[in-house]
Amino acid sequence: DVCSSDLVKRMRQIPGLDVLLNRAREAGVFGTKMRAVIEANSPTGIAAIVDQQFEVAAKITSAGLMPILEPEVSIDFKDKAEAEASLKDALIARLDALPLDQEVMLKLTIPDFPNTYRDLIDHPRVARVLALSGGYTRDEACKRLAMNPGMIASFSRALINGRSEE
Repeated sequence: DVCSSDLVKRMRQIPGLDVLLNRAREAGVFGTKMRAVIEANSPTGIAAIVDQQFEVAAKITSAGLMPILEPEVSIDFKDKAEAEASLKDALIARLDALPLDQEVMLKLTIPDFPNTYRDLIDHPRVARVLALSGGYTRDEACKRLAMNPGMIASFSRALINGRSEE
């Protein structure tokens, strides 16, 4: 679903989510991610994405799995750093409201400014902050990751850049 007025792409509804989560737990799966995309610094759109991510995270937690929130900030717009700041604020507000015994993982685009997500990395309700390459080349993603201690690489697009089929 696209909220064009807010320039964000929320997740679509997932029919049968409870059944899928139970199957995942029975199969020994640790956690599952949910991806949404932020394409502009729209505080209302970003808040809507974060709210949706935490709603689904509650279902994932209830199923006994680790929720991995993935509100990806697109690398291709000029106010990316401002969107990252808005995202961080929205995430902290929701994390602070979680019960003390709940944790989530965050999978975030590597920020424009080093240590933008330090407060998230250090937050007691965050198990890990994973860095997604977001479309950066492998070299650029690694360079940016090195400037953000505490973020853990979770690259996919960056790892397949330049790969050829044999």
